[in-house]
Amino acid sequence: MSPILVLPVREQLEHDRVIRLLQVKLLKKRQDVVTNIGNDQTVPVKIGQVQIYPDLVLTAADRGKKLLGTVEVETAESVNHLEAMAQWAHLGRARAPFHLYVPSNCVDIARRLAMENHVNVAELWSFHTIGDQTRFTLVHKATPAEMKKAAGPRIPAAARAEKVNAGRPAVKKPAAARKKLAKPAVRATKPAAKAAVKAKKGK
Repeated sequence: MSPILVLPVREQLEHDRVIRLLQVKLLKKRQDVVTNIGNDQTVPVKIGQVQIYPDLVLTAADRGKKLLGTVEVETAESVNHLEAMAQWAHLGRARAPFHLYVPSNCVDIARRLAMENHVNVAELWSFHTIGDQTRFTLVHKATPAEMKKAAGPRIPAAARAEKVNAGRPAVKKPAAARKKLAKPAVRATKPAAKAAVKAKKGK
């Protein structure tokens, strides 16, 4: 969860407890799971120029530590437009899948916020607690087509380059460089001129 929102103590404890449960649940043989809980922000994810600390970071267990996915756990208080813009939207742009976990009564709100903010949510999960037991339910798993649609229209590479270079002043090459690049002029000899030269030699 983003540090932009301060949760009530009870919700914060529940939030952190769910994160620890997911850390055990998502741990696999070839996958490491690291948490960023409270003030213990240890594993950031850089997306463009933005650095974010997701609740859970999934990485490959080998030396390369390739990013395999990110997870955000929300509470009823943190499923809101501000959180969607500040956290979800950035995590949805990462190359690794973004998984979102929300309370079961917040699923519809989370869906709407993700759609409005063009968030690429690979998997949307709900959770609810009964006594000491917390149950997780997969609500939606996005197809490649849905992921592409959520991302919005893509700008072609040529257009992106043109946009980047639009504000830059044109760079002119020195005259010496232009001369070096210029091709030598080739003089075309007309057939009539050749005939005149031959006639002159024949005399």
